[in-house]
Amino acid sequence: MPSYTVTVATGTQWFAGTDDYIYLSLEGTAGCSERHLLDKPFYNDFERGAIDSYDVTVAEDLGEIQLLKIEKRKYWVHDDWYLRYITVKTPVGDHLEFPCYRWITEDKEIVLRDGRAKLHRDDKIQMLKQHRRKELEERQKMYRWKEWHPGFPLSIDANSHRDLPRDIQFDSEKGVDFVLNYSKAMENLYVNRFMHMFQSSWSDFADFEKIFVRISNTISEYVMQHWQEDFMFGYQFLNGCNPVMIKRCRELPKKFPVTTDMVECSLERNLTLEEEIKQGNIFLVDYELLDGVDANKTDPCTLQYLSAPICLLYKNMENKIVPIAIQINQTPGPDNPIFLPSDDKYDWLLAKIWVRSSDFHMHQTVTHLLRTHLISEVFGIAMFRQLPAVHPLFKLLVPHVRFTIAINTKAREQLICECGLFDKANATGGGGHVQMVQRATKELTYSSLCFPEEIKAKEMDSKEDIPYYYYRDDGIKVWEVIKSFTTDVIDIYYESDEVVCEDMELQAFVKDVYVYGMKGNKSSGFPKTIKTREKLSEYLTVAIFTASAQHAAVNFGQYDWCSWIPNSPPTMRQPPPTEKGTVTIEQIVESLPDRGRSCWHLGAVWALSQFQENELFLGMYPDEHFIEKPVKQAMMKFRKDLDEIVSVISERNKNKKLPYYYLSPNRIPNSVAV
Repeated sequence: MPSYTVTVATGTQWFAGTDDYIYLSLEGTAGCSERHLLDKPFYNDFERGAIDSYDVTVAEDLGEIQLLKIEKRKYWVHDDWYLRYITVKTPVGDHLEFPCYRWITEDKEIVLRDGRAKLHRDDKIQMLKQHRRKELEERQKMYRWKEWHPGFPLSIDANSHRDLPRDIQFDSEKGVDFVLNYSKAMENLYVNRFMHMFQSSWSDFADFEKIFVRISNTISEYVMQHWQEDFMFGYQFLNGCNPVMIKRCRELPKKFPVTTDMVECSLERNLTLEEEIKQGNIFLVDYELLDGVDANKTDPCTLQYLSAPICLLYKNMENKIVPIAIQINQTPGPDNPIFLPSDDKYDWLLAKIWVRSSDFHMHQTVTHLLRTHLISEVFGIAMFRQLPAVHPLFKLLVPHVRFTIAINTKAREQLICECGLFDKANATGGGGHVQMVQRATKELTYSSLCFPEEIKAKEMDSKEDIPYYYYRDDGIKVWEVIKSFTTDVIDIYYESDEVVCEDMELQAFVKDVYVYGMKGNKSSGFPKTIKTREKLSEYLTVAIFTASAQHAAVNFGQYDWCSWIPNSPPTMRQPPPTEKGTVTIEQIVESLPDRGRSCWHLGAVWALSQFQENELFLGMYPDEHFIEKPVKQAMMKFRKDLDEIVSVISERNKNKKLPYYYLSPNRIPNSVAV
């Protein structure tokens, strides 16, 4: 009688093993096998990290194996099992691989196909077509869209982390408990003694050092030492944790009536302001989106304030970007003066602090939350709903949505919800952050997620003209390498544009992103369909780059740039100045966050800047969803290209006081997971 050798690999996560009854059956083109008992209680098979082998004898030849069914029957207690993969050696010596990489919970069964990626058109056998259709039907019941707030991109229909499908939950929910992690962070930073001291102001700038963890030769220490200097203020628009706001100014907005007389002492080329603008030496940062957003009113004992500043910057003769004019609110007038470097020291310093505070709010809510977390979740939900596990694009994308839906669900549960942690220290808490996301979602465009296009649209693309924009330089390198990788994979499975057009599952995925994620907003420019291999490569690059590189660029520098509180105040406790010549050091300190809010802020930026335990960085694919040699070769080329970028960045950063490493591929996680 024919005999098959079956090898089963259990996951290495905690509690990945099982002590339940495990049955296996095979289905081939010539028939089905009986159920075979592989494991039962007290056999000690399928333990964490185990690889177990079995001989399965069948009554007659099954033909070519098409499907493999695993059944789990509960013995005593709830005992989830993480199955990595199964290999089958057939009687004629062929080796078949069946990737799984899923949890099997309670009394469940799963049906696996072998690991060769197949488009819908490739399935000719009825049982495979049915399996494909049934898998998507089941997934669409599990992964449902829901509107968490009006005006937000749609998200997963789950009220808490435990409501999520087991396959996308964190291995340990404790590891992503924001309350626990923030508290731990404050304990590790030795600031927990201040965390309940709300309304208690610091004495002066030096007093903030009581909660500042001084780590020698780091960016955070350099920021603490130089934060008041104009070059440091300007540098952060290029290479800080929110390097997406700056754009070249081709015409001064009417709402910002800066004149040559005002800024003449800052201009170094003996040109008028208009001439400097024509030469491309003037840049603008406008926080208009914050105008009219409600400030946090959750603490009746502390008034909190927001502003919507406009900042004019100048490229000086040393090619450094420095500020030359700041208007703290949008509407010009006698009670909204334009502050200048020639003003009194504390007038100018407070104006810059207001810009830095506004930049913090834009960064947290729009740059970080909306444009990486929420967008990546949209791609993830659409992928699970419309692409079966055998589809090559599912295999390509699934590492890049790892834990994303889980971290966002946890954030909605604890962080950005009503009375959540966001309300504790941030002036946009209590609903302002919701207003900001709603406004920013209306303006969100597909082209703005295409990294080179967005850089070019802001006229920030010239390396000769703006030589120290490392975010741009490294981002374009990583974008191009990801795009090359996606092109290589697409070329393996799509031999023509016609095949792209005919892939109904791909088109359903793209449509789900547009109709549900973007709510069918035509002005967003998100495609409804994709008709060419080139456009498909771009689309997949957007999904992968956003989840990996873009998130890394705006997330992991938060402690570096925001831990020195005066450089990135999460709230302001006094209104903006309405006249010049009245600001004192005492007024600035009273405006800055109190001791309690400072500590919560510090705990937050520390926790958010940490990598996950067992983090998987860009190009690391330990779960072998793909088994074909051409794809594995494409992955090897991808990793080689990424390693070259790491070397280039490492060489550039040598001996730099302010190294830029956030887009070094060995520091870019595959997915949004923190």
